Amino acid sequence: MTSVDSGNPCQRAALQESDLNWLMHRAAHRLGAALDERAQQHGVGIRGYVVLTALLEQPGRTQLALGHSLGLDKTTLTALLDKMQAGGLVVRRDNPGDRRSRIPELTDTGREVQATLAGELAEVERQVLGGLSHAERDQLRVILAKLVAPALDGTPDPGGSCL
Repeated sequence: MTSVDSGNPCQRAALQESDLNWLMHRAAHRLGAALDERAQQHGVGIRGYVVLTALLEQPGRTQLALGHSLGLDKTTLTALLDKMQAGGLVVRRDNPGDRRSRIPELTDTGREVQATLAGELAEVERQVLGGLSHAERDQLRVILAKLVAPALDGTPDPGGSCL
């Protein structure tokens, strides 16, 4: 068995090209950083955009249910919603079924920011993935969706934040 000399650029490059974990983390970091930079221009960041989109696509969920679905802990989500509420993007209403919980809802401004960002972030994604053909981008999305889908063999979801 041979060892990899981390100081040897050729061996390091070979490892980086063959190590799936390294490749996936670097690709996710590159895309995430580019998306976050654009979303920050609208004052929400990529986490804020994901929350706005989740509220648009599945309205009526409590903060707890929203946080659980996104893999965001209560403290992180509360701070994010506080900032978004101060910016006029969301409001939090009392839950008629449980007065201890709140239901975040998009405002008209929140809908506008989400719609604007959806188009802009799609363009950023196209730029970052520009080295791939349209078919390769579609194939990448299908493969990644399979990797993150719940395991059919009963393996538990490791949890964690989606962003």
